Amino acid sequence: MSKQTTDTDVAFISALAELLNKNDLTELSVKREYGEDDSLEVRVVKQANVVTVQATAPAPMMQYAAPAAAAPTAAPAAPEDPAQHPGAVTSPMVGTVYLAAEPGSAPFVAVGAQVSEGQTVLIIEAMKTMNHIPAPKAGTVKRILVEDGHPVEYGAPLMIIE
Repeated sequence: MSKQTTDTDVAFISALAELLNKNDLTELSVKREYGEDDSLEVRVVKQANVVTVQATAPAPMMQYAAPAAAAPTAAPAAPEDPAQHPGAVTSPMVGTVYLAAEPGSAPFVAVGAQVSEGQTVLIIEAMKTMNHIPAPKAGTVKRILVEDGHPVEYGAPLMIIE
């Protein structure tokens, strides 16, 4: 692989990361064919203010920090990150979250509800499969951090159970 090809690939990956931020996307996947046995496959995923780039031959795996100007303007940081809370229920997958079994029905849980370990607290739809998410422990639902029908990322905090 020549240095020129590597520089071109790095510029291409940087352009993808910029495109991801500019269009407020969370993920972008591209495959570039150079020849019969030569290609570049890139997957760019944005989590918070970091863009992770996974590439297969010929370019090595790289990580880029998102430009500070591209970061959304946020309110002052909350004193507590819900993902770090010991009672946080986090998403085991990427998908769409549903708080009820079907549209119009009562939600599985509400703030203040008592839940038992293993009780379904919400559903995440991934690839047309409805995945029931159980409560990891018994307790009281203190906060619900997601909205019905909205996308969630892997590891995103869904709710707090204490």
